[in-house]
Amino acid sequence: MREMEFKMERPGLLEVGQKVSVTEGVLPSSYYYTIDPSLAMSGNIAFRERLKSREGTVVDIAENPRGFYVTVNFLED
Repeated sequence: MREMEFKMERPGLLEVGQKVSVTEGVLPSSYYYTIDPSLAMSGNIAFRERLKSREGTVVDIAENPRGFYVTVNFLED
């Protein structure tokens, strides 16, 4: 199992327990992932840490002074 954090701009877009799918984006030196349809975005991920699964489950949503952060668990081999 792999846990990944995503930044969400507004509250109420996702709920704990919700199944989500992600889209992979490519930058010159890393990948990034977006929870469809553009609900939250990951930070940059190194090529060697590329996500293998495209579906996961929201396990936590936290608010701090910088915004809302969504934690998603992905099943990976």
